[in-house]
Amino acid sequence: MLTHPTLDLLLKLGLHGMAKAFKDLDARPEVAGLAHAEWLALLLEHEATLRQQKRFESRARAAKLRQSASVEDVDYRAPRGLDRAQFLKLASCDWVRARHNLLITGPCGGGKSWLACALGQKACREDLSTAYHRVPRLFSALALARADGRYARTLRQIARLDLLILDDWGPETLNADQRRDLLEIIDDRHEMRSVIITSQVPVERWYEIIGDPTIADAILDRLVHNAY
Repeated sequence: MLTHPTLDLLLKLGLHGMAKAFKDLDARPEVAGLAHAEWLALLLEHEATLRQQKRFESRARAAKLRQSASVEDVDYRAPRGLDRAQFLKLASCDWVRARHNLLITGPCGGGKSWLACALGQKACREDLSTAYHRVPRLFSALALARADGRYARTLRQIARLDLLILDDWGPETLNADQRRDLLEIIDDRHEMRSVIITSQVPVERWYEIIGDPTIADAILDRLVHNAY
């Protein structure tokens, strides 16, 4: 078998998963009896796995998740009222594909950010574009973008994400610019993309955090009605 020319051609074509599999299989005498179709299937499987892993790594880097967390490592024994069946359902990411939202509330130290990051990491594994933002820093970044002319472009980038994680919202009342920023973000994503919001403040108090009743109605109507 012309091993080296074949390897060179696979690498030249950018088929690195197939090249590695070809080299590994060629060194194993027990697979010599495989039919051509079986060899090809194994090579393609390795290529597909490698490409999936590379996509995940790229998604995860872009997401900039605050914590290294995964849905497989969730501790359901912790006394925080987490429903195992519901969380496992959320871990499928079908709710993201259905363009629904998720609101995680509870006291400080309950693991809200960790759970949000675990779901964000799973979304990256499902090849869904994801980004994590702490709300105070996001508002600061948008204020800078407004000042230097990048505001519209920044909002478009956020709007394209399959899943946006807004962590640590509240308890400070939003100012006028922050209210408008939040409304723009939520309106762009309404029934188009998904949002996770974590907050120490119960949902029924979000009206007072937003600060303006009219804008609060607009934001919460878009955010809460299809949320878990």
